[in-house]
Amino acid sequence: MADIISALNMIMVPVNLLGLVMGVLVGIAFGCMPGLSVNMGLALLFPLAFTFHGIGGILMLLGIYCGAIYGGSISAILLKTPGTPASVATTLDGYPMATKLRQPGRALGLSTMASTFGGVFSTICLILLAPQLAKVALQFSKPEYFALAIFGLSIITSVSSGSVVKGIMGGLIGLFLATVGIDAMTGTIRFTLDTTYLLGGVSFIPILIGVFAFAQVLGSIEEYYHNERSEQHMVIDRLLPSMADVKRVFTTLVRSSFIGTFIGCVPGTGGDIASFVSYDQAKRWSKHGSNFGNGEPEGICASEAGNNAVSGGAFIPVLTLGIPGDGATAIMMGALMVQGLQPGPLLFVEKAPDVYAIFIGLLLANLIMGIMGFSLIRLFTKVVNVPVHILLPIIVMMTFVGTYSYNNSLNDVYLMVISGFLGYFLNKLGFSMSAIIIGIILGGMAEQNFVGSLIMSDGNFNIFYTRPLCLFFLVAAVLSLLSPVLGKLFKKA
Repeated sequence: MADIISALNMIMVPVNLLGLVMGVLVGIAFGCMPGLSVNMGLALLFPLAFTFHGIGGILMLLGIYCGAIYGGSISAILLKTPGTPASVATTLDGYPMATKLRQPGRALGLSTMASTFGGVFSTICLILLAPQLAKVALQFSKPEYFALAIFGLSIITSVSSGSVVKGIMGGLIGLFLATVGIDAMTGTIRFTLDTTYLLGGVSFIPILIGVFAFAQVLGSIEEYYHNERSEQHMVIDRLLPSMADVKRVFTTLVRSSFIGTFIGCVPGTGGDIASFVSYDQAKRWSKHGSNFGNGEPEGICASEAGNNAVSGGAFIPVLTLGIPGDGATAIMMGALMVQGLQPGPLLFVEKAPDVYAIFIGLLLANLIMGIMGFSLIRLFTKVVNVPVHILLPIIVMMTFVGTYSYNNSLNDVYLMVISGFLGYFLNKLGFSMSAIIIGIILGGMAEQNFVGSLIMSDGNFNIFYTRPLCLFFLVAAVLSLLSPVLGKLFKKA
């Protein structure tokens, strides 16, 4: 109890609280701008964190971390332009609800509620279950990572709202793009077209911005040219989700938060994987599965609860084992070490008040994020009412600036434009952009861990079905791939 009181005394310093609030606000701004990722926000403001005394700098970075994950849903819902990779799945139902159903306030309200719920849920899990969940994460080796990647790839059948065949073809396109560059295991150079730019592989962020943001702009320009797009002046009746919506999505919120927390505590995963897996499971278990992709509340809540729940889960291996799961937690771990906090089992003994301060700070960051989100919904939705001839040039500028700022490379901009035109034509042909992104995200992870697993076993494939966790994910992947066929058979029966 004394440690908790000491932690509260650290946090309740006005300057530290101001830093936390400022961090959340800056994080939301970074999250909703395509190309300005969570990692970029943390990296840019990392030096500023050291101007605070004590835990204040850590609290500011926690605010940025939570705010940026949520912020990605704002542009995903209003513009079909995910601000972060973790918000790609949110576009599938968020954008249709905002435009086709003309309920942007409802979509943003559901997103804010789900983001806050997922973040708070995972933080409570972090406080209560950190040592236990860390033990599960320790059991993951290359075979388990391979099986998890295969399971992630199998959900392509769920996010392909149109033709499953075209969804699988889109996934194969993504897998091919993931093979470009130097093979990390053998050093072989593949599909680089004799350019040094592609030696490191196809850059993911420019493709993400291209196929979602730039392709969407091209489609909107076509609609505007043919006078098919009407000006939308939307009125928000309510800011808070209705009780009917809360009852409808509550089970999805809990399930997705569990999934996000578990995936977050496995190093090497992230919010993008959590959001797609959560969306997939929500669609499979929902009574309204056929409505997914048309503005389904459960679809929005599944994605946002899942990706925000990663925040608490990701700190479990960082604090208990000193293992960062992704770039964002690696930056956070660096900040902790600069402040004299060495992550690991002894941290909970030697620096208990600081650990509790991190727990409470993460909880407050999620609550402040929710308050800010609901307070600014009316401001967010004004984006939809901006005339198309003004809005489209702004989005184009954001795509170019965001892409260039990612790596300060014009080659990234060229790749984004090429991806945008390809995405535009693929959209016309009914291909799933989400399937392509899933293929790129998980392709490299699956390949490297597959080869690494065979090296571990001297080429023996038994390693994949003699390890319980690996076998579990592989069986789940097979069932996931066969679910469309099994669903039709059950309906006939």
